Amino acid sequence: MEERNKTLGEFIIENQKAFQYSSGELSRIINSIRLAAKVVNHKVNQAGLVDIIGAAGEQNIQGEDQQKLDVYANEVFIQTLINREIVCGIASEENDDFITVQGSDNCHNNKYVILMDPLDGSSNIDVNVSVGTIFSVFRRITPIGTPVTSEDFLQPGINQVAAGYVIYGTSTMLVYTTGHGVNGFTLNPAIGTFYLSHPNMTFPKEGNIYSVNEGNYVHFPQGVKNYIKYCQEEKENRPYTSRYIGSLVADFHRNMIKGGVYIYPTSSKAPKGKLRLLYECNPMAFLAEQAGGKATDGFGRIMEIQPTELHERVPFFCGSYNMVEKAEEFMAEAN
Repeated sequence: MEERNKTLGEFIIENQKAFQYSSGELSRIINSIRLAAKVVNHKVNQAGLVDIIGAAGEQNIQGEDQQKLDVYANEVFIQTLINREIVCGIASEENDDFITVQGSDNCHNNKYVILMDPLDGSSNIDVNVSVGTIFSVFRRITPIGTPVTSEDFLQPGINQVAAGYVIYGTSTMLVYTTGHGVNGFTLNPAIGTFYLSHPNMTFPKEGNIYSVNEGNYVHFPQGVKNYIKYCQEEKENRPYTSRYIGSLVADFHRNMIKGGVYIYPTSSKAPKGKLRLLYECNPMAFLAEQAGGKATDGFGRIMEIQPTELHERVPFFCGSYNMVEKAEEFMAEAN
């Protein structure tokens, strides 16, 4: 079968033996995400037609206004994973604490926990800009048969066994890795099937796009200011192009295809950064490294950070390897 005619289901079956633990659960988790993504995609595409846009009237644990689609996507992904009885715990950016999941036999025998941002970039919903779902999967470290604890979720990113995102854009794509490269699947909405459309995705080593919210320039650390000025210089192959959508998934996806760097640094307004280590930075870092890119906090590897709390924030530099390295040079010089 030609690679590009391969469905996500066929791809998962063919590659299951490559998993370190090939008992089938990880495959079923990806299949559950596929199902939930199709449900959320349908609702996203209806956003202008039904009462699903706008604020839900509540705030999440981060103090951010929840959108109606935030709440909807969160419920869909959580219920899909719980109903299929394939994870022992779920942590979501939208929930205060993690959820312990037990099987219908009241046992805690499943091996994996999942962390997710059910609808990244939700502030863009009302203006019809791409949003996405981000997920990260770990093998639990507490004994099987016992309820999960925070220890199972507070693992460094290097322990991830799978990570990915769904982007709800002009087409809907599911992009994921299990540590054997990155592959992208595009949804054919006519028949509800994801097909392998982007095999072996990689970041170009060099790029000419920098993605940062320059409206916050005055609040950035000096190293980031210096790097932005470097990007804007008329030298060699510069100035680079500035592209910033405001949906991490959309900015990351574009940069992986075209070559670029994404930066969300600390600032005087967000002294620890804004992006969440467990729900956004770790999974994107895993994808970036598997695609030949790099992800750091400006000084060290994102995936080696030891988390201390579920909703921990960190600065994030991610993208084409050489561009991230150059940004790190500017950070080191200014530190």
